[in-house]
Amino acid sequence: MTAPLNDRFAALQAERERTWKPEQLERNAAQRRILTERHDPAALPGVGDELGPFTLIDQDGRELTREAILADGPAVLVFFRFGGCPACNIALPYYNETLLPRLRERGIRLVAVSAQVPVDPELIARHGLGFTVAGDPGYALSRSLGITFLPEDQPEVTPGQNWIGATLGTDSYEIDKPAVLVLTQDARIAFFDVSPDWLERTETGAILAALPETVSAAG
Repeated sequence: MTAPLNDRFAALQAERERTWKPEQLERNAAQRRILTERHDPAALPGVGDELGPFTLIDQDGRELTREAILADGPAVLVFFRFGGCPACNIALPYYNETLLPRLRERGIRLVAVSAQVPVDPELIARHGLGFTVAGDPGYALSRSLGITFLPEDQPEVTPGQNWIGATLGTDSYEIDKPAVLVLTQDARIAFFDVSPDWLERTETGAILAALPETVSAAG
């Protein structure tokens, strides 16, 4: 039986508790705690709202528009942090294994989205991801959904330093909160679940439960 996603995160956290210094653990936990405390679902777009036009950049460097994503039916968008994020390297293979086959049966497209442009090709190759991975230039889509944040700790950056802004290609500490968005073919939100704590993300079962309504709305 496939282990639930959040059980996999629990194993990651247990490993960190064995190997990380106490101050590292506390800094990581404090940021996740703050984001959870500040999270206000009522301030986010809701079910039935229309998502405006947007353009992503796919793993081949081509534009991927809202219209193209929804051309053949509903779609599921999974927002993640960045290609080297350890938790994302657990979540995306999990969705590849448990969600993608079920979506293909229904003719529903799956796209993973982060602010990282260009897309990290090693992420796709490492896990053999069978869905599109795309970058969101300038955080345009994620900002429109209200799912970006700036970390509490933003140390000064020196030229040439390896930091999140260099990894993302944004020159900023701003980063996406993980989220799952289900869209009907007419670009209306059928399901939107944001995970302020990036070690607690949407399980496949919750996404699949939203699909019948999505398919019906698109039909």
